[in-house]
Amino acid sequence: MEITPNLPVFSTTDGVVASVGRDGAFLVGTPTAASTSKISDVLAARTKSAFRYVVIAPQDRSHSEGDAGWQRRGAFVVMHENTLQRLGGDAMGAPPPPPARFAALGVQHPRMAFSEVLAFDLNGEAIHFVHQKPGYSSADSLVHFHVGTTVYWDEVFPGGGYPKIDESQGGTLDGLLKTLKPWTDGAIKIVPARGRVTNGGTVKAFRDMIVTVQDRVQHLAAAGKTESQAVAEHPTSDFDAEWGTWARTRRRLCLRDPRVTCKEVGCRNRPLPLAKERWAEASFSLTDRSEQEECMILPKTSEAL
Repeated sequence: MEITPNLPVFSTTDGVVASVGRDGAFLVGTPTAASTSKISDVLAARTKSAFRYVVIAPQDRSHSEGDAGWQRRGAFVVMHENTLQRLGGDAMGAPPPPPARFAALGVQHPRMAFSEVLAFDLNGEAIHFVHQKPGYSSADSLVHFHVGTTVYWDEVFPGGGYPKIDESQGGTLDGLLKTLKPWTDGAIKIVPARGRVTNGGTVKAFRDMIVTVQDRVQHLAAAGKTESQAVAEHPTSDFDAEWGTWARTRRRLCLRDPRVTCKEVGCRNRPLPLAKERWAEASFSLTDRSEQEECMILPKTSEAL
């Protein structure tokens, strides 16, 4: 898939966006170790330059494939410092051990990290990374290809299905909504974490859906509905055909009080029993056919919307 001849998009487990030209090749996304050889061959056929720059998007520790093997190929590999710290890097003192799966995959964590801004001037393109408020995770960044009028956020805009908020990585729904809000112009090309390249109009529809469901859930809680009564109302029913069945996944929509931790309510696993009077303060789950679970956190307030 190509946005322009110099901006191809590779489909691995998630999308990987590239800039390829006379200055070498740049990649951003969550490439898999298994994809590295094939992507490397495609890049070598498109540029004579040996320079490779790879920015790894946020992933949780249990799914991360680290540098995906790019460092041993001589690439400059970097990720946001919050993600690197979760993988055992960027430590003050002796680093903790990396995830056990790294050895089996033959990968490492990157040796470099950025904090707020990272910029590349490559192949006639200005590429800016700007750290965002926590949405999917505390390491979310806006990646803006200025010449290509293209934006990428990885899991902040998954490309289909309900949003994924990872509280174990510091994610918040308010942060996700703030990140998406300025990028709803239909002229802007958007590369999702998975699926086809789209535009800001799809981002607007995605964001509007989240705000609508959030408002419905808050009204149900304010009306004193029990958890079972709220689930019976099915407040996502008119969105499930478009957003609820993508990739045959199960989504969980949670109304959470910030004083209650994910562990306390069993978020991202299975709900723990809660007294009826506490459900609105803790966890509101709505599920459909399940193969995989994701989580959307719905705060009680929407002051930032």
